[in-house]
Amino acid sequence: MRWSGQEINEEQADALPGLARLNNLVRTTRTPDFEGITFYEVLAKSALNRVPGQSKMPFGWTINPMRGCLHQCTYCFARPTHGYLDLDSGRDFDTQIVVKVNVAEVLAKEVSRASWGRHPVALGTNTDPYQRAEGRYRLMPGIIAALASTGTPLSILTKGTLLRRDLPLLEEVRQHVPVDLAMSIAIFDDELQQSVEPGTPTASARLATVTAARERGFDCTVFMMPILPYLTDTREHLDDALSRIKAAGATSVTYSALHLKPGVKEWYYEWLGREHPELLGRYRRMYSGGTYAPKEYRAWLAAKIKPLIRAHGLERGREDPSTGGVMSRALNEGRQQRTGERPAASARFVSGADAPSSLMAEELPPGLAAPAMTQPTLF
Repeated sequence: MRWSGQEINEEQADALPGLARLNNLVRTTRTPDFEGITFYEVLAKSALNRVPGQSKMPFGWTINPMRGCLHQCTYCFARPTHGYLDLDSGRDFDTQIVVKVNVAEVLAKEVSRASWGRHPVALGTNTDPYQRAEGRYRLMPGIIAALASTGTPLSILTKGTLLRRDLPLLEEVRQHVPVDLAMSIAIFDDELQQSVEPGTPTASARLATVTAARERGFDCTVFMMPILPYLTDTREHLDDALSRIKAAGATSVTYSALHLKPGVKEWYYEWLGREHPELLGRYRRMYSGGTYAPKEYRAWLAAKIKPLIRAHGLERGREDPSTGGVMSRALNEGRQQRTGERPAASARFVSGADAPSSLMAEELPPGLAAPAMTQPTLF
């Protein structure tokens, strides 16, 4: 699974400089299956990330198994995070992928501590956990099992159809904890979609994944994010998109207009100037005031799309203000939403020789705790 035949165990001239400063061991991996991509396998010392919320406790918690993303969406808000490793937010973000190969083991140790409050954890709020490399590294089953086995609710937001691989596991997991699923589908014009987010599955493939989730009894929200000004904001495009989303069985929709952080804006403008130069001036004027589309545009978009969402029966989608992912149902269960108290435990998973066979048990790290690490950690 770690592609040992492709490993480079000495520091390379093109190794990540940010990581090289932290440790003199940077293991890089290349494979013909991912032409032009370099993977950096690292040992993480922590898995859970606390996100200061815009509302009262509990704060959002997230897990990011990888840095960088093979979806290569030109508008991705996570691009600037590559700057922490002295990599650029453009091509490096698309081709230099950091993989936390021990993330499930570290997570199992963290959530087994008595101090862990079992607050909902969001996956997919930064880079996508079901990007194509997950098919090789298979990090998500261990992450899902570690969370569920300790009574920790989880939510997943993804553009990846690889989610379908884990639906049987998630079906078992929801017997123990709340599970919330959402599929991100912003662009329903195939030519535009392949141009602006070239590494993603088609809208049709993602809609089929929504249907697969619904057939297993899951609610599934569709995130129409971002809506691209002058490209995907016509009534015709929005109405067609919502019709297809409804036909796929989605339970709700949430949306937002494109926002462009520094480090993202430049990369998106490079794409726009190449593919739609006639719009570049309009975008520069629209986003001259900062990251977000002007209030007037957002009000105009809301007046157009909200009646369509209502007409298609797709209301009630809610975004978690802390994580940017789908709002966990667990936040509405009990007093913890108001006070930040420890949530009441769901049915506790039982492991051991006498426990019934289960997919969760197969995916759990041994002993539900990571062994003491003998190798140095990178971050």
